[in-house]
Amino acid sequence: MDRQLGHPGPLMTSPPPLRLGPVDAGEVLTLQRAAYVPEARAHGDLDLPPLLETFEQTKDALGDPACFAWGIREAGRLVASVRIVVDGEAGLVGRLIVAPDRQGHGLGSSLLLAAEAATPPTVTVFRLFTGDRSVGPLRMYAKLGYVETHRTPEAHYELVHFEKPRVRSTGPVR
Repeated sequence: MDRQLGHPGPLMTSPPPLRLGPVDAGEVLTLQRAAYVPEARAHGDLDLPPLLETFEQTKDALGDPACFAWGIREAGRLVASVRIVVDGEAGLVGRLIVAPDRQGHGLGSSLLLAAEAATPPTVTVFRLFTGDRSVGPLRMYAKLGYVETHRTPEAHYELVHFEKPRVRSTGPVR
């Protein structure tokens, strides 16, 4: 149970997220490729970095002490994962992925909120980006309080950058 993350809130529809590490690299990479193929098709770009990442790169990323990786397992199967790299006061969210057959069930939202809550207290802002044709993720990030900050050109589409200040609990109301 020491790898288990606390309950993130009402969106949770699966078991609580577990901390992932280098031992999970093969499963993470397999899930990552399955989840990013539809994104690559939508953007007309099969050279997306998540599709080109190697097993060794995934293993190294999951072993990086600045990387906090979490996943959700259902019946032993890894169905969702996310990484947050701590860079000073920023939590850089990346590789939020959900198995194609489990998308649309709140797993991505639940996992991201849980991961945000579990990052070190030094993180004051979360940042992420996605492609401008990623309809589901764009809608989810806005729903979770992320605000678009800017766009950058990438091949024949744009990357949409988002930011969200960390919400601190002020404790019980008296």
